[in-house]
Amino acid sequence: MNFDLIVIGSGPGGYVAAIRASQLNMKVAVVERSELGGICLNWGCIPTKALLKSAQVFNYTKHAENYGIKIDGTISPDFPAVVQRSRTVAETMSKGVQFLLKKNNVTVIEGFGKIEKDKTVSVTASDGTINSYTANHIILATGARSRALPHIPQDGKKVIGYREALTLPTLPKSMVVMGSGAIGSEFAYFYATMGTAVTIVEYLPNLVPVEDEEISGHLGRAFRKSGIKVITSAAVEKVDSSGDLCKVTIKDSKEKITEIECEVVLSAVGVATNIEGIGLEEYGVAVEKSKVVVDDYYKTNCDGIYAIGDIVHGPALAHVASHEALICVEKIAGLDPHPINYGLIPGCTYTTPEIASVGVTEQACKAAGREVLIGKFPFTASGKATAAGSRDGMVKVIFDKETNEWIGCHLIGDNVTEMISGAVIAMNKKVTGREVLHSVHPHPTLSEAIMEATAAAYGEVIHL
Repeated sequence: MNFDLIVIGSGPGGYVAAIRASQLNMKVAVVERSELGGICLNWGCIPTKALLKSAQVFNYTKHAENYGIKIDGTISPDFPAVVQRSRTVAETMSKGVQFLLKKNNVTVIEGFGKIEKDKTVSVTASDGTINSYTANHIILATGARSRALPHIPQDGKKVIGYREALTLPTLPKSMVVMGSGAIGSEFAYFYATMGTAVTIVEYLPNLVPVEDEEISGHLGRAFRKSGIKVITSAAVEKVDSSGDLCKVTIKDSKEKITEIECEVVLSAVGVATNIEGIGLEEYGVAVEKSKVVVDDYYKTNCDGIYAIGDIVHGPALAHVASHEALICVEKIAGLDPHPINYGLIPGCTYTTPEIASVGVTEQACKAAGREVLIGKFPFTASGKATAAGSRDGMVKVIFDKETNEWIGCHLIGDNVTEMISGAVIAMNKKVTGREVLHSVHPHPTLSEAIMEATAAAYGEVIHL
């Protein structure tokens, strides 16, 4: 069969590319070896948020009396039921992607896809049969998987990755989490809230190290307050899983060795790209540091071959992959899409408190010698946060001192992941601090804290 476009991979990059291409009147097929929707929908973004929602509900019940609600009897999590709800949510969303692909007349081909010569894709089905398909254009959207450290192999039981962390049969009594990026921090919070004794180990000096240092410090304090043991500037040297408990050896920046025992070790030290066996070397597609090399519109060095998502350089985020998909397909269709400004990609971490950010950090401005105006507003001064009983957190905004352009926004607190989109739009449109102040914000809301922080940057804050 011949198609206008074949997409290998059906994650948030792949299925979006396929649907947009169909909207642009292309004959499209998607090749998928596992569940439709990819890792994000089935084993990442969506099921983890379902787990975190259960943790939030459990936490609310434990503190119900703070809201004048009395609950009699023992409150405890039904861990298998929590996990099952998460899997049900993922399955529901996967069926949603299946519906969307069918609605948009996208052909779904089950199996492992590999590019062959002359724009051919061979697909190996689960029973070993191989069929070939041709296309004018091929998009590689094969995503990534949990990165395993050579000296700490994952066995799927005592030393696990994020997939196993989503489906543990029982709640472990103790856990060491290696890495404090979004994945590590979210699982650390979830398991600690459920009742696991959690230790999180981060190689760099701060948790969530890509974030503004002030925001990172705030999360560290919140984690410690919730009972999570935080160890930074340290690395896990080895894990001995031969006994009933794992013996975890940790070395800090001063060469001090500490040994911790735990039931489970979660490796959350990043992801590895899925580029093996898909025909890149044979086809001659350029690869650099395990990433496919592409131009601003995701074309590789080979005519008709494109790549998007986790396998190309840029943040390994679902929303980035989806936007790359739109740009790639629209360029193929002869439209004139705008390349992504990778300096304005929002990032979100769904711990409690949540973190959301976009643009430059304060430390980046200092390193560059850039003169800026910085404003901060704590949620302790917010009426809406106080009424909600969630006063932990703050808003931090950064403006260029010479132009007044809004160049950074960093939030930590409840529901701040729902607040960041407005800042992304404003910063893409090069909005100034004065324009933020001249825009009326509704009261009482959490989002008005952005206006208050902006006023603080200009020495005009009222409610602080």
